[in-house]
Amino acid sequence: MNRTAEKLAESLLTVSGTTTGIVILLIVFFLFKEGAGFFHHNDVEAGYALCVNGENAVKNLSSGQIKDIFDYETGNWKEVGGADEEIVPFRVSDIINMYQEAELGENYVLLPEKIGETIAKTRGIIAFIPVQYLPESNPEVRVLESKRLNPSDFFMGKDWMPTATPAPQFGLLPLLAGTLWVSLFAIIIALPLGLGVAIYLAELAGERTRNLLKPAIELLAGIPSVVYGFFGLVVLVPFIQKIFDLPVGETAFAGSLILAIMALPTIITVAEDSIRNTPQSIREASLGLGASHWQTICRVIIPYSASGISAAIVLGIGRAVGETMAVLMVTGNAAVIPHTLFEPVRTIPATIAAELGEAPAGGIHSGALFVLGCILFIITAAVSVGAELISKNKYKNI
Repeated sequence: MNRTAEKLAESLLTVSGTTTGIVILLIVFFLFKEGAGFFHHNDVEAGYALCVNGENAVKNLSSGQIKDIFDYETGNWKEVGGADEEIVPFRVSDIINMYQEAELGENYVLLPEKIGETIAKTRGIIAFIPVQYLPESNPEVRVLESKRLNPSDFFMGKDWMPTATPAPQFGLLPLLAGTLWVSLFAIIIALPLGLGVAIYLAELAGERTRNLLKPAIELLAGIPSVVYGFFGLVVLVPFIQKIFDLPVGETAFAGSLILAIMALPTIITVAEDSIRNTPQSIREASLGLGASHWQTICRVIIPYSASGISAAIVLGIGRAVGETMAVLMVTGNAAVIPHTLFEPVRTIPATIAAELGEAPAGGIHSGALFVLGCILFIITAAVSVGAELISKNKYKNI
């Protein structure tokens, strides 16, 4: 009977493990499949086209050039490889307004022929119009060639403006910089505090003190991230704004402080367990050779536990990199490359959380968010693998 029960338990565990593994692989496959589809989109907004006068020598424009033209930062075709003449950006609303005022007023019906006439008689024009209004029969109108999204524009881009028209901007650098900036300073803050508390609990605190502090610290890991976010928004953000005399308190520094608090339980718990697992014989040998308790901690116990402490640091980084809600609430969500800690930033997880609900399924914006998910997966996977490799080398630093 016992043997049958053991076989049944083994079978259930095997099925459970296999099913879990398959589900994880399917999720990863789906994530990367959706992300790869992002680069199959064109750089111009779907359903629209850019038209120029037939005499214009420019064949195509990059996404950044299109943005600069319609933001009126580029005003001459010579700047984008064309003739020395003024660029005249036109949208459908501009053409409609022009004909309504000049001809038929509110009863005017927009026709492709009228759009073609406008483009034909304006040499420097670049018109952003829906594809159903393309004046295909007019030889004096030429549609600029659309290009597929360039991976280099995404990975090296400095602008994240997914709703910009006519060419949405998907630049990874501000989001990646914000994520790394906040996470790095969170670890710089949390590491000395976490390591100090771990050493105190493992080597200096009495049994009663340890029994009180250890559960309290571990309890911090169970607090929902939105509660940390509310605490940061109500307490830290106004404090930082007042102390540093800033226009706003939602900054990378506020995000770093919140993430440091959230990473502390992981760092303290893993590092403290590693320190306490140091064999008693090593401690006694050091003390027997005349070393003080503090010398034993600094020169024997910490070097012996270096791998476990390193794993605690790496796991703390993983906790910081993947955090979403608390960071979303206190960092200001400005998609710009930060130069100081006291500027608003936006992280990759916060971007996904804030924008996924507004991105049309299967569209270019949705695909960009899936690519961000792939990048975040790679970062967190690398952190987890690093922690595992460090933990396996635990006894090599003796």
